Amino acid sequence: MESQTSFTTVSIPIFDGQNYQMWAVKMEAYLDANDVWEAVEQDYEVAPLQDNPTIGQMKNHKESRLRKSKAKSILFTVVSPVIFNRIMTLKTAHEIWKFLKEEYEGNERVKGMQALNLVRELEMQKMKDSETIKDYADKLLGIVNKIRLLGTEIPDS
Repeated sequence: MESQTSFTTVSIPIFDGQNYQMWAVKMEAYLDANDVWEAVEQDYEVAPLQDNPTIGQMKNHKESRLRKSKAKSILFTVVSPVIFNRIMTLKTAHEIWKFLKEEYEGNERVKGMQALNLVRELEMQKMKDSETIKDYADKLLGIVNKIRLLGTEIPDS
């Protein structure tokens, strides 16, 4: 009997303009699992078929076109209607991803300020009497991971 691996459909949260970094990490993993991340990451043109193409060339051409369409469709599906109105005229998944990154990730100065605020929040944390050590550690790790997503190195210690 042949065993088959099935990928459980994961519900991707709809991006509404908040928490871009966490959404982007989830989306990259989702797009990669669906074998379309390459179409988002690289802006490539699918060359038209030559005269008398082989079956392999026709198959590769169709897969490349499908991958690009699928990536664009996924990105259209996982954004709120307000954001969809802003990206619906973009032609490729790469353009959509680039627009969302530029629009919602912020420039280096903004990311630096966000990281600074999170470091300050981390330093001000105190364990509550009703909190377990695990809950407190999870809260600290959550803040640290947000800082790391913004590109700031912070040691585990």
